[in-house]
Amino acid sequence: MLPNLIILTCFLALRCAADLCNWTGSGFAAGVDSRIVLQVRLRCTKGSVRWVYPGQALRVVLEPNLSSARHTSICIKPSPSFGGASVFIERAGQLELLVTDSGRPEYQVFCFRADGPHKPVIYLQASPQSDGPRNRRTVGFKYELLTNRSAAAPNLGPSGLETSCRPCNDTELLMAICSSDFVVRGYIKKVTHDSRRQMSSVEVSALRVYWQRSGVFEQHLDPLVSCQSWRGHIHTLLQCHVKPGDGEFLFTGSEHFGEAWLGCAPRYKDFLSVYHNARTARQNSCDFPLD
Repeated sequence: MLPNLIILTCFLALRCAADLCNWTGSGFAAGVDSRIVLQVRLRCTKGSVRWVYPGQALRVVLEPNLSSARHTSICIKPSPSFGGASVFIERAGQLELLVTDSGRPEYQVFCFRADGPHKPVIYLQASPQSDGPRNRRTVGFKYELLTNRSAAAPNLGPSGLETSCRPCNDTELLMAICSSDFVVRGYIKKVTHDSRRQMSSVEVSALRVYWQRSGVFEQHLDPLVSCQSWRGHIHTLLQCHVKPGDGEFLFTGSEHFGEAWLGCAPRYKDFLSVYHNARTARQNSCDFPLD
């Protein structure tokens, strides 16, 4: 159970700055009373929190204005300088540990399921300080609220985003082209592996970007042909053992914290066969632009 605490909502007098999506503040107010918990309310589906000189506790309530969308999961990505606090999830007055101060979480994404109709609450507990209250530690993280709209989105495991390594079936592929954050046709230029982050990065040279939620794929001038081409990187788990392949692919997937994650990636000719058969049988989930 949560102890008896004094909940103190963020005001400018407490050295904090906030908009609807992001918050920056300090823990100096905790020096007044050890029971003080600073409370912040954020109303966006994504943003950031930066807590300087963490003291006692910080309670972050996520209540986005987009009430029409059901947000079923929440992910946080600690900043590289994360230190000085542990992160908990508050469920019905109980605290569940998500990230420890000593866990070196800078390369990980941590996710959890929303607690039914209750607003998601992230609770940060400052660690004991060894060198006085002005210890220059900073607790920072980015957050995203996710929906179940995308069949191509990574699954949520106990420690973050997890992509499925198996190929998509026809039903999943037809859903992916309609609901993914990005859909791109192109070639694999190279694949690199990062054992520290336990992920692989696929560099893609795109012939066509059908759509993308943000700017993961950017145009570059190719000096050999004097024209613009699209390039970008798509991530997947190292355990999937992705290898370079020849030929043209259709890449779909989701975007999280500015990074693209691989969903379905069939060869383009195989996708065309699946899509034509579905359209003939009137089973396609949406209309897709064919060249």
